[in-house]
Amino acid sequence: MQTTIWDSQIEIICQGGDHFKSVRTPRDAITCLTNNWPAPHSRSYAAAKRACMRALVGEVPASVAEAAFIKAAEEAGILKQ
Repeated sequence: MQTTIWDSQIEIICQGGDHFKSVRTPRDAITCLTNNWPAPHSRSYAAAKRACMRALVGEVPASVAEAAFIKAAEEAGILKQ
């Protein structure tokens, strides 16, 4: 199982904007997608979760998971700019 650190740290907004969470690996992203994601879940959410899981087992580069996670966070309105 790979835990490749992403090129950049991604911060998402949690708990209505009062807290921020840093995401640096596909494993961190899966935790956020599972535990800290606002509903409803979109196609980009599903794509990010799938890409992160595939990155963990080495099927895709970590950069693919990172891009998918950023897209999902932007769409959900929780990406800290």
